[in-house]
Amino acid sequence: MDLQVFEVRLKVYLLKDIPVDTVQKKTAALIDICLSRDEALLEFHETNQFKNYSFGNPYPLEKDKLYKKDKVYVITIRTIDPRLAEVFSGKLKNERSEEMQALTCEYKIIPKKHKIIDTIYSISPVIVKAERYWRGFFSLEEYEKRLTVNLIKKYNNFCSTKIDEDFEFIRMIQVQNRAPIAVAYKKIKLLGDKIALKVADNELSQELSYMTLGTGLGEINARGAGFVNYRWM
Repeated sequence: MDLQVFEVRLKVYLLKDIPVDTVQKKTAALIDICLSRDEALLEFHETNQFKNYSFGNPYPLEKDKLYKKDKVYVITIRTIDPRLAEVFSGKLKNERSEEMQALTCEYKIIPKKHKIIDTIYSISPVIVKAERYWRGFFSLEEYEKRLTVNLIKKYNNFCSTKIDEDFEFIRMIQVQNRAPIAVAYKKIKLLGDKIALKVADNELSQELSYMTLGTGLGEINARGAGFVNYRWM
């Protein structure tokens, strides 16, 4: 399968002030409204499966951590699913929630370059579900392994394959926050981290790295966690 990452940059007009610690929840709600209008996509949304999309916080960021009513912001949404890319680029611009009015969108495919992806770094906290927050519970090596296994599962599921897991993916991992970062999820808060990964330059690692630009790192990506950016070597 020729994996592609689709990117939609959605302009939204805020109908209410939104604190930064709830903006992911409000963005997800706008996307959910769009998905719920199609019976097949509603079933997809409600089923426990990999969603294969992720999104970042509205831009520009606000220094006082409050997104302002009557201002226009841009939300970047990425996916590896062509069906979702078509919906996001064609229909999401018509949606409205209690807090946001969608306006316009720009759409592109992030190209695979001959350059090597050197670093993936999370813009929003990465969530790894466990019995409790991972630091002090299991090692950095185990954390790294869980991230890698999660990506392999996403890849196998989307590409209908089973890749050999015996390869180097992460050359170095850095946790960039001292204290865990709380992420609102349903009626609870999960603890996550901003991380940076130095990625190996073998073919499979580069393919997984490229996929991650669309799917995000870790879990609950469709709720705004684990959205990443990247640097070429």
